This record gives sequence, structure tokens and C-alpha cells, in this order.
Amino acid sequence: MLKEAKRWLRQADKDMEAAKHSLQVGDFEWSCFQSQPSGEKALKAYLYSKGYTSIITHSLKELVQECTNLEKSFSEISADARHLDMFYIPTRYPNELVRSLDP
Repeated sequence: MLKEAKRWLRQADKDMEAAKHSLQVGDFEWSCFQSQPSGEKALKAYLYSKGYTSIITHSLKELVQECTNLEKSFSEISADARHLDMFYIPTRYPNELVRSLDP
């Protein structure tokens, strides 16, 4: 499973590189969108390294909870995970982002 974990972590790093680039050029919605799967893949890498063989969810909140069951320190990022999950769908669709910004 360590090989699988490394594969997921490599992709998480690539996604984060893309998110940082998007942020630098002012593509904020893409930076948010790319950050969420980066976190997802990093958390899944941890779970694979602990012997998990099938991880279906895309929710950072759920993944952090599962990681916290194995290592309590993951609870420190629980609020951040929930917050980032909120931006995953709205940043993909222009009508969702506008709706969340309208007064």
C-alpha cells in the first residue's frame, strides 16, 4: 500500500502546484477548485499508507474524520477541511459562485 500512497501524494503535490499557479495569476475560483482535490488526495495517501484499500468519498470533512480515527492530530484541520469543501462545487459553476456572492 505504500506504493499506492506515494502515487496519491505525488498527484496531490501536482494539484497543489496548479492551485498555487492559479492563485498567482488571479484565477481564484480555479485555485479553490484545485486545492480541494489536492487535500483529498493527500488525505487518501495517508489512509492508503495505513492499509486502506478502497476510499470512495471526496469529502475532506469525511476524510479528516477517518484520519483522525487513526491519528488524533488530524482533528486540528477539521474546520479547514469543512471550509474548503464549501468551495469545491460553487467554484466549478459560474451560477453557483455568483449566487454565493450576491447580497
